[in-house]
Amino acid sequence: MPKIEVVLPEMGEGVVDATVIAWLKNIGDTVAVDEAVVEVATDKVDSEVVSEVSGTIVELCAKADDVVKVGQPLFIVATTGSEDAVPEKADQEIKEDYTAPVVDKEPEVKGIDQESVAQIEHFTKEVSAPSYRAAPASSHVKGFLSPLVRSIAEQEGLTAAELDQIEGTGLDHRITKDDILLYISQRKSSASAPVEVSDSALPDAVTEEKPQPTPVATKAAVRLETAEGDERIALNRMAKLTAKNMIESVLTSAHVQSFIEVDVTNVVEWRASVKQEFERIEGEKLTFTPIFIEAVSRALKAYPKMNIQFDGENVIQKKAINIGMAAALDDGNLIVPVIREADTLNLSGLARKVNDLAHRARTNALKPGEVMNATYTVTNIGSFGSVFGTPIIPQPQVGILAIGAIRKIPSVVETEQGEFVGIRHKMYLSHSYDHRVVNGALGGLFIKYIADYLEQWDPKRAV
Repeated sequence: MPKIEVVLPEMGEGVVDATVIAWLKNIGDTVAVDEAVVEVATDKVDSEVVSEVSGTIVELCAKADDVVKVGQPLFIVATTGSEDAVPEKADQEIKEDYTAPVVDKEPEVKGIDQESVAQIEHFTKEVSAPSYRAAPASSHVKGFLSPLVRSIAEQEGLTAAELDQIEGTGLDHRITKDDILLYISQRKSSASAPVEVSDSALPDAVTEEKPQPTPVATKAAVRLETAEGDERIALNRMAKLTAKNMIESVLTSAHVQSFIEVDVTNVVEWRASVKQEFERIEGEKLTFTPIFIEAVSRALKAYPKMNIQFDGENVIQKKAINIGMAAALDDGNLIVPVIREADTLNLSGLARKVNDLAHRARTNALKPGEVMNATYTVTNIGSFGSVFGTPIIPQPQVGILAIGAIRKIPSVVETEQGEFVGIRHKMYLSHSYDHRVVNGALGGLFIKYIADYLEQWDPKRAV
């Protein structure tokens, strides 16, 4: 049987490549069907790529930190019974450079003169050469640079000194594609910033106010010193990506917040009365999260202009209501699995989806497509005791809702017999939205709809 190439599979809508993090198998190792061979990462989630066949691994087509396109080969397996033996030790090294396809036998050329043949051979050599040129080698450049990173560095004319300034977020602090593109973007922004000229250098007739340069986010160039007893802890890849995305969002969106207090007494009492029966019938625990997700999905249907994405110039009205559910992991990192078409699910369906995604988030079992393409996000900060907060909008969404802790509060209650003070279950909702495309009226009406939906909860609602 022939050797089988295992390629990088589809990693979710909109994902065109992934970074190799670590190899779980080596050349010469046997592998079974559906056995994990390599760990890869997108901007959203880390995943394992499994073998499609059983056999012996004879070639690894990429190194750690290399960027591989969807559909490109990751590794090659000689299937059981294949006559192809494991290559000699000298051939077992991972190929760093492009290798032109080998033709078993040169075709016979008839009717073409020798000059034409020479021209064809010269052209073939040119197009068969690597499509990238490596950046100038330097002993001062830290870490391994993948071919893609080297190509970008060469095209942008980056020096070895500039490459040394880039803080890599890849494995062993290697520079990834996102790292070098962020550096290039910041460098171009700095170069285009207005140059200040002193007043003494201007003619007396010039009275116009000098434009102020736009602030540009730059990475700290100074390494912080440590004292005795201090511990320097490197951020892992997910934490670095989160930090990068949060900074980019703050620099992109005009964040505005609206807060509203909600009386959820009916919700609390209803859940307490039905949760045991719900678990018996549905086989799922009923938490508050699916109730809040239901309220948000109804609000997005009532105010579809909150269910949009914004690229800086165009608003994309999204048809599907895909709600991201922020989940805290045991290591302190954050991941946001997505409940797709949440408005089409009843409370039982939402409970099953919430519990499943939360469990697989904690066990690192989410698929790449399950953390992508949210149109709105909800984060339950109340699970940590927070009353309200100001969450950062996940780009390119335009809103995020923070759910505060439910507390027993003495409150004035209005009845037909008059007003009296009673103990009520109350909470705060915090709505962050992008003021570039969402005005205060829409942001306020949206959160008011959610509050009304929860306060008007039917205490006699069937399970």
